[in-house]
Amino acid sequence: MSENEISVPSNFIRKIISEDLQQNRIEGRVHTRFPPEPNGYLHIGHAKSICLNFGLAQEFGGLCNLRFDDTNPEKEETEYVESIRQDVRWLGFDWEDREYFASDYFDQLYQYAVDLIKQGKAYVDSLSAEEIREYRGTLTEPGRESPWRDRSVDENLALFEDMRDGRLEEGQSVLRAKIDMASPNINMRDPIIYRIRKAPHHRSGDRWCIYPMYDFTHCLSDAIEHITHSVCTLEFEDHRALYDWFIDNLETPSRPRQYEFARLNLSYTVLSKRKLIELVKEAHVSGWDDPRMPTLSGLRRRGFTAAAIRDFCDRIGVTKSDTRIDIGVLENSLREDLDKNAPRAMAVLRPLKVVIENYPEDGEEELEAANHPQKPEMGSRKVPFSRVIYIEQDDFMEEAPKKFFRLAPGREVRLRYAYFITCQEVIKDEETGEIVELRCRYDPATRGGNAPDGRKVKGTLHWVSERHGIKSEVRLYDRLFTAAHPGQGDGDSKDFLNPASVEILRDALVEPSLKTAQAEDRFQFERLGYFVADKNDWDPLRPVFNRTLTLRDTWGKVSKK
Repeated sequence: MSENEISVPSNFIRKIISEDLQQNRIEGRVHTRFPPEPNGYLHIGHAKSICLNFGLAQEFGGLCNLRFDDTNPEKEETEYVESIRQDVRWLGFDWEDREYFASDYFDQLYQYAVDLIKQGKAYVDSLSAEEIREYRGTLTEPGRESPWRDRSVDENLALFEDMRDGRLEEGQSVLRAKIDMASPNINMRDPIIYRIRKAPHHRSGDRWCIYPMYDFTHCLSDAIEHITHSVCTLEFEDHRALYDWFIDNLETPSRPRQYEFARLNLSYTVLSKRKLIELVKEAHVSGWDDPRMPTLSGLRRRGFTAAAIRDFCDRIGVTKSDTRIDIGVLENSLREDLDKNAPRAMAVLRPLKVVIENYPEDGEEELEAANHPQKPEMGSRKVPFSRVIYIEQDDFMEEAPKKFFRLAPGREVRLRYAYFITCQEVIKDEETGEIVELRCRYDPATRGGNAPDGRKVKGTLHWVSERHGIKSEVRLYDRLFTAAHPGQGDGDSKDFLNPASVEILRDALVEPSLKTAQAEDRFQFERLGYFVADKNDWDPLRPVFNRTLTLRDTWGKVSKK
């Protein structure tokens, strides 16, 4: 299948749940969870997991928890917690009263670790981190047992208590599960389950100086919350044996099962949280919500709708095999949504002055304009017209080729909703030779854009009245990367940053109906594309609009350079 093709969405997890319910394996209930780590903002890849976990719960009449995996105090912040809450709600999902943190379970997790020690299935290892890596072996060679592996239960309990009470330093000791150093699954070779981190936690403060590892925390948190289906991305498939080992060797209140699906890979996009953090910290973007970022807050500020993102996640389906989705699929979901729902307006991004010489100098009138060509229920608006208007610079050419159907000397075109005009004269700057003004005449009989004598014109231009237009800032955003697979593998994605990913136009004009626009309102600027009122910088007196998408996929100029 090519990157542009999407088959009928599949969801093998839905089939598993259906069979579990039919076979009465899960007591007639479905309980999922979305477990983000609060060490960054959510991105479009997380949206796939959010839609899957909350969607499965909704489909089967079950529940879905929001649980923050906050076991790494050095990287987690309350800011990220708040952003995650906002993003999940914005996507249209509600966890009701089921918001949890892994840190809620620190006392219980500590007791689980003590239970493993008492069973002789965990030990405190005093090897250094480098030695642990060396002893672990490779994918083709078994590991070696640590010289501290056979410490007595009492010694391990005492040392683990020393770790907890801060009497040992970071890196001096870790707690490891005692499983099998010769296992072909490297994750089962006595994995670390606790390490010392003398750093304050965003919720528990300085109460703890030891923190559990993800593999230990995740499965036990699922069991504590009575999760039935723990849905993870494919990189955790080899960890499933460890997930099951902890559940099978501890007395937990429930028995969850882990299932894996392929994570989202999107062309012209980086979804590695580490690489996204680099973009923010090194100021390649203005922040996590920069409209060029694939974060949900960035996509929202760019003008993406929650409905379009949910539709995209439905289209791509849920599979077990890694595939790369063309970003055009995401953009098409949005275009379809905005085409149906975005009201129309006129704006001129690079204005060229037009004086209609035979129109009264002080004259003005209001013309009727539909808010949506296919939806009369969206109503109409009044667009003011006057003697001086502005059109796009690109809509005029002094020496026009045969197939140029816009304005040129002696050529007649239609002004959208208004009149036919004909260019009579071109005014240029005496020093630079730049075209600064056009002198035209209009045909009063063509009001509304139709000629009573039936003559036709091939060009229709959008415009804004000088007297009534609102000066605006328009930000033209494009893709952040020039390569379809930027920095694939361990490569540096920053080598493929698009130097033309944003252009700021400060002299744009928009029609006066947009005075009443609110932050995050979306519009189709006729002939130009889809735009959104910037949620951060919106000012009705000096509006700021972000380009969301062009009317069609015009990508290619940058990628072919």
